[in-house]
Amino acid sequence: MNANFPRIISLLRKEAHISQKQAAAELGISQALLSHYEKGIRECGLDFVVRVADYYSVSCDYLLGRSPDRNGSTLSVETIPEPDSAGKENIYSGAGILPTLNKKLIANSLNVLFDLVSKTKNRLLIEEVSGFLMLSVYRMFRVVYRSNPKNQEGLFSVPQTLSSGYADAAMRLCEANAEAIVSGQLSRLPVLGEVGEVEPVTITSQALSSGYPLFATSLMNLVKNAEDRMKSDSGNGKGK
Repeated sequence: MNANFPRIISLLRKEAHISQKQAAAELGISQALLSHYEKGIRECGLDFVVRVADYYSVSCDYLLGRSPDRNGSTLSVETIPEPDSAGKENIYSGAGILPTLNKKLIANSLNVLFDLVSKTKNRLLIEEVSGFLMLSVYRMFRVVYRSNPKNQEGLFSVPQTLSSGYADAAMRLCEANAEAIVSGQLSRLPVLGEVGEVEPVTITSQALSSGYPLFATSLMNLVKNAEDRMKSDSGNGKGK
């Protein structure tokens, strides 16, 4: 059995607020055996995997870590919904208009960034930029997740004690790789292999405004807000 199964069956039970004793009884095994399964001490048969999938109303692919979706579905460009088509999932509560404002600034700026990076026609650069941004969202999601100590850490395969350091290292590597790719000074990267050509992208304030009339203002406001925060944090550091 793969390493994800023990973590996920324990997560599902705890999220459902079911005791190990109750789950074991309803799954037709002893509590001791279920404990061994959840700790990864013993491996179960495929029939038990199916039984657990039915019990928690999830797919076997989810139990085995083959899909992060409870239903076992996989994403494609065609099936990923557009952010603004999310209906009630796109409505924020509890903090006024600030979440909506910041979300729009970030989302609109990402539209510009991804279009610009696509114009470089360099697959590796697109992957490194995407990896950096995914990791930043992941890190903040884990911070918010910890706002409630009852949230189960089993949702993640990387322990909390390691996640921040590992994510920081991965982000730094993405940034370093991206810098190396756009510098044009390397023909190969140790892990990624052939770097390939990077089409130069000319970026001016005028070009941004004309090329992205709906999104350029968001990007420039994001740049200003980010630099204001950097200056503020730098000033605070000097005052200590």
